[in-house]
Amino acid sequence: MVKSNAYPSKILRSVGTLVYLFLYLPLIVVVVFSFNDSKLNAEWVGFTWKWYQKLFANGDILHAAANSLIIASISALIATILGTLAGLAIYRFRQKWLSALVLGPIAMPDILIGVSLLLMFILLNMTLGMTSIILAHVSFCIGFVALAVQSRLSGMDQSLIEAARDLGATPLQAFWLITLPLLKPGIIAGGMMAFTLSIDDFVITFFTAGVGSSTLPLEIYSMVKIAVTPEVNAVSTLLMLVTLILITALSRISPIVLRQ
Repeated sequence: MVKSNAYPSKILRSVGTLVYLFLYLPLIVVVVFSFNDSKLNAEWVGFTWKWYQKLFANGDILHAAANSLIIASISALIATILGTLAGLAIYRFRQKWLSALVLGPIAMPDILIGVSLLLMFILLNMTLGMTSIILAHVSFCIGFVALAVQSRLSGMDQSLIEAARDLGATPLQAFWLITLPLLKPGIIAGGMMAFTLSIDDFVITFFTAGVGSSTLPLEIYSMVKIAVTPEVNAVSTLLMLVTLILITALSRISPIVLRQ
């Protein structure tokens, strides 16, 4: 019996290794060549920090990074508040149409959302800029926060809220003292997810950004159109590092939400 299970196990490990290599090998190459002492990515010449030094001396990239942080922070804050309320509404009323409205943007293609929002801003005669990007990011981040909160609510012991009500607590007191603390991991996880999605977004931002409101992904795209230089690799590495830190923190704060 042990021998019969050993062969499928080896195949599974081999396939898993190939899948992980396919996913992460290009990222490793980007990180490695960000330290390459050559303007060309064709071959390894030697180790250097100069591309990171040039990166931090580049005013356009620093401005774009500051825009990305501002947009992601504001978008995540608004999306967390609205997404939490939406998750509570979906769980309480259990209406399919309500779930479809809130979670619909998750399933829609980014290019469709971007074009739709662009047309809406044009119809409203709204100038494209930081505000339009924030509104666009909030619109698709709400669903992810609502999903995280709804998942947390599904695993919550409702008898605790009922016990609080039996002991004389008002609905507001029961929510503030019982529901909200229990929801905190899901809310934090949803907020961090919204921040990560916002700071990495390119497609929707591309359609809703205006003059002077370039974000880091848009700046990277403009640099790549000329050539994939080690400076591009450096900024991509830093963006990747920020994303990995947020995802790691997210997995530690609310592993239950990620599994669901």
